[in-house]
Amino acid sequence: MTSNSNQGSPGKIALISLGCSKALVDSERILTQLRSEGYALDAPVADANLVLINTCGFIKEAIEESLDSIEDALSENGKVIVTGCLGTDSKRLLDKFPEIMAITGPHDVNAVMSAVHAALPPAHDPHFDLLPPQGIKLTPSHYAYLKISEGCNHRCSFCIIPSIRGDLISRPITQVLSEAENLVKAGVKELLVISQDTSAYGVDIKYRPDIWKSKAVKSNMVDLVKHLGEMGIWVRLHYVYPYPHVDKIIPLMAEGKVLPYLDIPFQHANPRILKLMKRPANSENVLQRIKQWREICPELKIRSTFIAGFPGETDQEFEDLLAFLEEAQLDRVGCFTYSDVAGAKANELPNPVPMEVRLERQQILMETQAEISALKLDNMIDTKQTVLVDEVQGDQAIGRSYGESPEVDGVIVVENATGVNVGDFIEVEIESNDEHDMYAKLISCP
Repeated sequence: MTSNSNQGSPGKIALISLGCSKALVDSERILTQLRSEGYALDAPVADANLVLINTCGFIKEAIEESLDSIEDALSENGKVIVTGCLGTDSKRLLDKFPEIMAITGPHDVNAVMSAVHAALPPAHDPHFDLLPPQGIKLTPSHYAYLKISEGCNHRCSFCIIPSIRGDLISRPITQVLSEAENLVKAGVKELLVISQDTSAYGVDIKYRPDIWKSKAVKSNMVDLVKHLGEMGIWVRLHYVYPYPHVDKIIPLMAEGKVLPYLDIPFQHANPRILKLMKRPANSENVLQRIKQWREICPELKIRSTFIAGFPGETDQEFEDLLAFLEEAQLDRVGCFTYSDVAGAKANELPNPVPMEVRLERQQILMETQAEISALKLDNMIDTKQTVLVDEVQGDQAIGRSYGESPEVDGVIVVENATGVNVGDFIEVEIESNDEHDMYAKLISCP
């Protein structure tokens, strides 16, 4: 007699999570649901009953990585379900890999679970007491990503995210704050607030009012940051567009309520290129606001990303971008060459920049920023900093201060850190630096 349930040992699932921090949160939600239904989640790909791959489809390199991962999993295991951004192009995937068992799009846990149930029925009914309140996390236990919304209302010409993830959908503020509180109770010491557009939080639900702990709150960025800042942990803001209300966040940073750190993807500085990109920014206004922010909060650290070789970008327009970097004196910068990913409207623009020129401009920009970063880090020498430890290797600790976000920024290396553990806050004194990292001596630890 055949049963529809997977009796005996639980089904073993391997999950491969690719792409950005937003996709990582999607993977965490999938894992949380899988664990609640009794699936085993620590199997290597070769030994799993089923492989889930959460793909990225943003730029060519990410697409190639996703396709390679699918090919490897099919070769090594054979039973593969694909989800995530690349899942929106199911025809392309099935043409290349007809043996894929199921394909779903991004942030669709229900569709993923339906596909899993069809391929590998659960061993038993859900028992949510198997789960910690904060759910399953793929980050180290001392920090976590807090995704406050899905999708984006912008239509930047180089970006295909809205066609993949849809328009902005904000989570109610009480839901976000409850998740944050559960993470704090679980021992998380740093929350990294993420979305496609953090500044737009709540626009789609008209900043819906609600009640949180007997207080009136609204689903908007300012109220959210205020209440997160009352939880007694580090709060770091990513993917912030420089809308006017961001000015209200800077005093909270000056007061120590949230980390004085802003991740703002400016992408360019030349007005014509920004217009072609359909970016809501003006470089002169941005420079003035950065100056005002630093007057209010001198400790403020700003990171950003830029695109080199956007279609039609002239030598002079690239020079304008370099001049902006010199004047803005940003703390951390990343740069991508323009990627003519399928579906991006910018691909239709005239005068595409040759790839060799894109790569050359990327190198020049990063060399320019490296000099800026080194000088700014020079100013940190002899200062005392609170560091959150991410890694311990022998008597060496590697961590970050308020000025560094995990994975994307530099680190602080602390020698002779005997007795220090991952997740500890320690006090250090900066002794030296290179272009990206700092080196420090331990002053005190827990």
